[in-house]
Amino acid sequence: MDSSILGRLPFDPFYLIVVLVVLIVVLFVMLITANTQIRRLAVQYRSFMKGMDGATLEEAFAERFEEIDSVIQTINKQAGAISKLRGKQRTQFQKMGIVRYDAFQEMGGKLSFVLTLLDTNDTGFILNSMHSQEGCYTYLKEIVKGQSYMPLSEEEAESLEMAINSNNYMEG
Repeated sequence: MDSSILGRLPFDPFYLIVVLVVLIVVLFVMLITANTQIRRLAVQYRSFMKGMDGATLEEAFAERFEEIDSVIQTINKQAGAISKLRGKQRTQFQKMGIVRYDAFQEMGGKLSFVLTLLDTNDTGFILNSMHSQEGCYTYLKEIVKGQSYMPLSEEEAESLEMAINSNNYMEG
């Protein structure tokens, strides 16, 4: 009879030794992996802290936070200025229509014209300049929301329609 502890096991002690050796190898691989990761972190930490102690690092962070706050204030001011400009832009003439025509049949060259200027709300005016041998006559008609309270000539209606349908303005 074997009086040793290994001899009293219900299985062959060789299997126990093999399992323990495999476990030691796995633990050794895990130790090497963990050690490599710690070295990488240490290198990154030394690079990050190069020339800095806790106080200078805190100052650097405070300085960056102040810069960020300054940038945010600047962005907010610019957003307000852009909003004001967009509000003003809506009332500026942005749409245009122009039609040249012969006001009187005795003259050629289409020297007469109708100019329509509108804002984004289709409010503005029609300027009609008729050229004849006796002189030049200019008429102005107000346009409110795309409508005139005075009758429009064919050329004025065409110029108004051209201005209303123009897409050469900026949306706000």
